[in-house]
Amino acid sequence: MDITQIVEDIAGAMARETERGKVADYIAPLAAIAPERFGMAVVLRDGSVHVAGDAEEPFSIQSISKVFALTLAIGAVGDQLWTRVGREPSGSAFNSIVQLESERGRPRNPFINAGAIVVTDVLLGHLEPREAIGQMLRFVRELASDETIRIDEEVARAEQETGFTNMALANYMRAFGTVRGDVAKVLGTYFHFCALSMSCRQLAMAGRYLMDGGRVEGRRFVTERRARRINALMMSCGHYDNSGDFAYRIGLPGKSGVGGGILCVAPGIASIAVWSPGLNGNGNSQLGQMALERLVYQTGWSVFEPKFS
Repeated sequence: MDITQIVEDIAGAMARETERGKVADYIAPLAAIAPERFGMAVVLRDGSVHVAGDAEEPFSIQSISKVFALTLAIGAVGDQLWTRVGREPSGSAFNSIVQLESERGRPRNPFINAGAIVVTDVLLGHLEPREAIGQMLRFVRELASDETIRIDEEVARAEQETGFTNMALANYMRAFGTVRGDVAKVLGTYFHFCALSMSCRQLAMAGRYLMDGGRVEGRRFVTERRARRINALMMSCGHYDNSGDFAYRIGLPGKSGVGGGILCVAPGIASIAVWSPGLNGNGNSQLGQMALERLVYQTGWSVFEPKFS
C-alpha cells in the first residue's frame, strides 16, 4: 500500500472540491484564514511521515487541545475526574448550555466546551494558570518532538474578547460547584489551550501516543488502558452532535476543532491530521471529514473493518 500516493491523491481531490464549508467567523484570526487551504499528514507506527497540501502550515487547533488537556487531567487526578464530568455523548452543540441546566451543572463529556472548562479547572487545582499553560505547551512539544510549537497570543486574546458563551457556561457551573476555581483564571487558561498553533505534521506527531498504546518512540506517556479509553471518548464524543455520523462514515477515533483541524487515530497503525478551515453545519471541517472518509475507504483502517490490524 502506497500511503504517500494515497495522501497526495486525496489532497488533489480536495483541491478540486467547490463546496468547502464556512470558515468560523466569530474569532477574527480564524475568519481571516483562506478557505482553499487543505493539509494532511499521516504518521505510521514505523515512524514514516506522509504529507500533502498545506501540511506544514500552522493553524489554531482549538478544541483538539481538549484531548491533551484530558490526558493531563487524568494523569493529575485519575478517575476522580469522572465525578465532575461525564463520559456520554451530548447530542448537542459544542457550546450548548441546555443540558447543564437539566443535569445540574455536570457536563456530559470532556470534549464539549463545558466539560473542557471543568478539565481546565481540575488542572488548576494544583497549578497556577501560567504553570498549567506551560505544562500544556511542554506536553505537546514532547509528544510531537518539536520545540517550535507555540500558543498564538492573538487568538487567545480574541477568544477572551468574544467568549461570552463560555463565560456563561463557566459561571453557571460555578454556581453548582462543578467549577471550583476563579472563573476568570479558568477561562484564561482554557482560551490559551485552544490557541495552540500546530501544523498537520506536528499534530499527527503529537497524536502518536494514542496510536501506539500510550507510547511515543518507546517512551510511555500514559498507560495502554488510558490511551484506549481516551480513544473511546474520541470515537463517541469527539465531534459533538456529529459524532455518530463521523463514526458511521469514518470509523476511527477523532477530535475536531473549529479552526478546521481533525486529529484521527487508527490504533496500532497511524496518527492522522487533516486541516481545512471551512466547516460544516456541525462545526467540523467539511473537507477534513471528506478526506478521512476517502482515506479509510482506500486503506481499510476503520476499527469496524473485519481485517483491521
